[in-house]
Amino acid sequence: MLRSAGAVIKALRQGVTGAEGASSRLLQIIPGAAVASSQSMHTQVSDAATAATSSSGNRWWKMGAAGAVGLGMLSSVALADEAEHGLHAPDFPWPHEGFFSSYDARSIRRGFQVYQQVCATCHSLNQIHFRDLVGVCYTEEEAKNMALDIEVTDGPNDEGEMFDRPGRLSDKIPQPYANEEAARFANGGAYPPDLSLITKARHNGQNYVFSLLLGYREPPAGVSVREGLHYNPYFPGGAIAMPKMLNDEGVEYDDGTPATEAQQAKDVVTFLAWAAEPEADERKLMGVKWIVAMSLVLVTAVYYKRWKWAPLKSRKIIVDVVN
Repeated sequence: MLRSAGAVIKALRQGVTGAEGASSRLLQIIPGAAVASSQSMHTQVSDAATAATSSSGNRWWKMGAAGAVGLGMLSSVALADEAEHGLHAPDFPWPHEGFFSSYDARSIRRGFQVYQQVCATCHSLNQIHFRDLVGVCYTEEEAKNMALDIEVTDGPNDEGEMFDRPGRLSDKIPQPYANEEAARFANGGAYPPDLSLITKARHNGQNYVFSLLLGYREPPAGVSVREGLHYNPYFPGGAIAMPKMLNDEGVEYDDGTPATEAQQAKDVVTFLAWAAEPEADERKLMGVKWIVAMSLVLVTAVYYKRWKWAPLKSRKIIVDVVN
């Protein structure tokens, strides 16, 4: 399509020297033009093009028309790409994205509550253990109490049998399904992905997940979505099996924060961003320490170099040629 637009512009620029050839070339490039025209129409178009190219105003008009055609073709390409890969998510100012910024512990805690009460019914979090929450958004005692609420199959014991025991801090966050087959059977063939690294596994991760959670709407005119799917322009293809899960006051926060739909989406995305990089704050802190230490080393090295070489660079050498 881009080649066709370039050919159109090239044909229009030939103007006076090849009016008849340009006209026939345009009829071949523009879809439907050759079918709609006849031999007599071709002669009229050729004569009109020859007369028009004698005027600079008509030449600029033709170049503008060619530009409009090119823009139309580019827009159609963009629309086709959007339909295939989904609408590009806008960039949001996440407070933990800065080099010297850290995660909001209260937002992580609220996001974990959203995961527990909403997302955990279908999605797993296989890379996160209860101990990972300690010192981040929960105290050790709180994390232990949450772990005690679940039962974990462990073993074998001394008799070679498996047994159930209360959860410990070292256990993973429990997953909703025993295996992939059970997950697909419960969700009509769709497999809910694990959310441990979802913000890293998707392009424009945090912005994509946030936009996806808030992007549900009615399909526009001319777009049909089959039964069992839901329209979301941010999802590739526009049809997603997961229904709209977040609603105002759908979660009750421990700290009393109003649980609006946008607040829930922001908090759960913050939690998932932390889950993908639990060491991010520690890594940033270590980076700052290294920068400060290396800066001191650099200042010391420069001072030592000047102190060591200053006498040699400033000394005066006199050669006594006579004696």
